[in-house]
Formats: sequence, C-alpha cells, structure tokens
Amino acid sequence: MDLIIPGSGLIIWQIIGFSILLFILAKFAWKPILSALDEREKSIEEALKSAEIARNEMANLKAENEKIIHEAKLERDEMLLKATETAKKIVEEAKDVAQVEGAKMLEAAKKAIETEKHAAMEEVKVQVAALSLSIAEKVLRKSLADESKQKALVEEWIKEYKLN
Repeated sequence: MDLIIPGSGLIIWQIIGFSILLFILAKFAWKPILSALDEREKSIEEALKSAEIARNEMANLKAENEKIIHEAKLERDEMLLKATETAKKIVEEAKDVAQVEGAKMLEAAKKAIETEKHAAMEEVKVQVAALSLSIAEKVLRKSLADESKQKALVEEWIKEYKLN
C-alpha cells in the first residue's frame, strides 16, 4: 500500500518544489510566453485583416475589370456599327459613282454610235451616188452611142423642160 498512498513528507516536498517551479515560471517565463502569445495573436489578426482587405480589393478589381470589359464590348460594338455604316455609305457612294459613270459611258457610246451611224450613212450615200453615176454613165453611153438616139433624148428633155 505504500506505493499507492504517498508519504506526507513527499507531498510537502512536492508542494514546495511545485511552488518554486511556479514562482520561477511566473518570474521569468510567464511574461515572455504571454507577450509571445499576444504578438502571435496580433500578427494573426493583422494577417486576417490584410487578407480581408486583399479580398475586398480583389472584389473591387474584379468589379472594375468587369466594368472595363463591358465598356470595351460596348465600344467595340459601337465601332463595328460605325464601320458597317461607313462601309454601307462607301458602297452606296461607289454605286452612285458607278451609275453616273455608267450613264456617262452609255451616253458617250450612244453619241459615238450615232456619229458612226451618220458617217456610215454618208459613206453609203457617197457610194450610192458614185454607183448611180457609174450606172447612169454606162446606160447613157450605151443608149447614146447612136446619133439618132441622142437627138431623140435631147428633144425629149427639151419637151420636159418646156413643160416645167
């Protein structure tokens, strides 16, 4: 039973040793341990605050980035709209210019055709006149080869001339 119940002297010495240990710890170790714990708690609190600030800044940056992206999309859409409008205007202007130029070219072609037509008609007239003269000359030579026929023709012309 000695092992189970300690002696009274042992208990007193253990209380004295524990009190000395408690005094030494309170005198030399307690304050540094508490100050280290306080510093650790403060650094953890500061880290948590910094993390919260960083989280808020990230949320703000994310919102700002989304706003910038939205504005960029709107600006891009506006630029595309302006570009399509400009392209339509350019196409319309080109069509108008092409129509005007086409009309001018058509008119010039008509004038050229008309000029060529008149020139061809004049040339045909000249050729017809030359051909007619040639035929008339040949006919007159044959019909006027005889002197009696010449006199008859002259008399006929005189009669016609007198009637007119």
